[in-house]
Amino acid sequence: MNIQVMPENKLSSVAPLKQCNLEKKEVELILVKDQNGVQYTNSAIIPTPGHRGGFPGSEDARETWGKKIDFLLSVIGFAVDLANVWRFPYLCYKNGGGAFLIPYILFLVIAGMPLFYMELALGQYNREGAATVWKICPIFKGVGYTVIIIALYVGFYYNVIIAWSLHYLFSSMTSELPWLKCGNSWNSPNCTHPKAINGTTLGNGTTYAKYKITPAAEYYERGVLHLHESRGIHDLGMPRWELTLCLVVVVFILYFSLWKGVKSSGKVVYITATMPYVVLFVLLIRGITLPGAMDGIRAYLHIDFQRLNNLEVWIDAATQIFYSLGAGFGVLIAFASYNKFDNNCYRDALLTSSVNCVTSFFSGFAIFSVLGYMAYKHGVRIEDVATEGAGLVFIIYPEAISTLPGSTFWAIVFFIMLLTLGIDSAMGGMEAVITGLTDDFKILKRNRKIFTFATALLTFLFALLCITNGGIYVLTLLDKYAAGTAILFGVLIEAIGVSWFYGVDRFSEDIQQMMGFKPGLYWRLCWKFVSPVFLLFVVVASTLTSSSLKYDDYNFPYWANVVGWGVAMSSMLFVPFYAMYKFFSIQGTFKERIGYCITPEHEHHLVAEGKVRQFKLSHWLAI
Repeated sequence: MNIQVMPENKLSSVAPLKQCNLEKKEVELILVKDQNGVQYTNSAIIPTPGHRGGFPGSEDARETWGKKIDFLLSVIGFAVDLANVWRFPYLCYKNGGGAFLIPYILFLVIAGMPLFYMELALGQYNREGAATVWKICPIFKGVGYTVIIIALYVGFYYNVIIAWSLHYLFSSMTSELPWLKCGNSWNSPNCTHPKAINGTTLGNGTTYAKYKITPAAEYYERGVLHLHESRGIHDLGMPRWELTLCLVVVVFILYFSLWKGVKSSGKVVYITATMPYVVLFVLLIRGITLPGAMDGIRAYLHIDFQRLNNLEVWIDAATQIFYSLGAGFGVLIAFASYNKFDNNCYRDALLTSSVNCVTSFFSGFAIFSVLGYMAYKHGVRIEDVATEGAGLVFIIYPEAISTLPGSTFWAIVFFIMLLTLGIDSAMGGMEAVITGLTDDFKILKRNRKIFTFATALLTFLFALLCITNGGIYVLTLLDKYAAGTAILFGVLIEAIGVSWFYGVDRFSEDIQQMMGFKPGLYWRLCWKFVSPVFLLFVVVASTLTSSSLKYDDYNFPYWANVVGWGVAMSSMLFVPFYAMYKFFSIQGTFKERIGYCITPEHEHHLVAEGKVRQFKLSHWLAI
């Protein structure tokens, strides 16, 4: 706790208490930084009703990060996740190589960074989680519950991917990697050794990445997932005991990383946030020494400006920058709420978002140097081995590693990287849930360890559905619907709530109070106009380009899509339902109810006086 103790001789600078109306006001004492060896104090009289959590004097009531680096590593660890490795490099390659960086950087600057900055400042000033931060505009509290529920849903299946990585890590600790050749108990009679596969063998437009009878592909789908034992999402079967044990380990790691709050999680990220960079660098050095590596890197970096004429490229860039930075999951708000009040979150936003995007680009070299080697080895084109998602990190890359000298070492190193990439992102998601709900329900805050255990147990129980024989179908459904349109909708409402209803001008004043300077006109324009338009574009584009649920050649039944939309709506409906609940639970005339709903809680006394700033045109025009 950062408790600031003032010397007795400083109290004379505070106005006597008898001059204050104790029923409505209190004295705020602010310690200003040392200047030339002298400490200065400042006092102000502030309204008590709905006291805003953003004042420095409230720091002693809330836990803070042990060190600034704890916060930075936690944010970087959350933002830099598996998608940086298994999605961005392929998108860049597919959408014009270096040309893809144009829309990607554009969307980063005009939307990604502003949203990132907004969430950090929002959490740091109000010192609350994703739900209670909406004391600035009570009617929007439902969006807080929306992002908390989404973060919980993501934990149901994201932990399973980490469990896969752990399973592969354990399986790698042998003299011969199990996915090196056929003849194992899980292999099918059609299993074909990679040496027998070349460009001539494939034919019929089949790419090597989609070839499902290699030892590596069969190990993933038959040895780990046991997908061949399921006929579809209607035939899940029982959880696999090997994956269940791995999932138990993952959940325990998460629990013991989070049970003491940021004091414990802030230390875990020293390993989980830095390890991926060490491993990526090692893999890159090894990758570029392989035959064909330069061909892969050239394919990754080739520039095709004609691709920019395709709307799909711009949609891919927009969605990738949004999901990559991780805005809207309540994590950035939760992490920032444990910052010191005067922390420079502007600098943090620029630094961490830039590090995240540079990591995505850098990881492409490590990935495509190995893909170039794979293409060279099998005599096929780069596009035949290039893929994204689980197929890249659990089939193609492991297969390439298995052919190298010292393959056991390289496999262990690679899956340690995947494990650490996933763990700190999962920690961030669970912390958003825990902080969001404990700030809202004080009984949970008083029993944080028990609540953390209950949250971890809940994610474990639901995750069991994803480690059954047909679990990959459940995971695919959750991945598409739980955090697809729902999270885009949530962040759109969040941006509107902060920029329009609370007001960019007032939000800028909050930032000035924290850091001593107001955001520039560029940031204010982005928050008020560009970011909401960008989010609306992404929502519409993702909806229009959305297709029915599919996993490889398996088409999900109609009812599965209905269930998926039910999952999505279960979080989104918190926004309108809470707004209606808030409106009808308030006493007063129709106009007064509206006033109480859209006025910050600490200004509710102004509603009774008829001084609601949102009822004035100047509020909506202010920037």
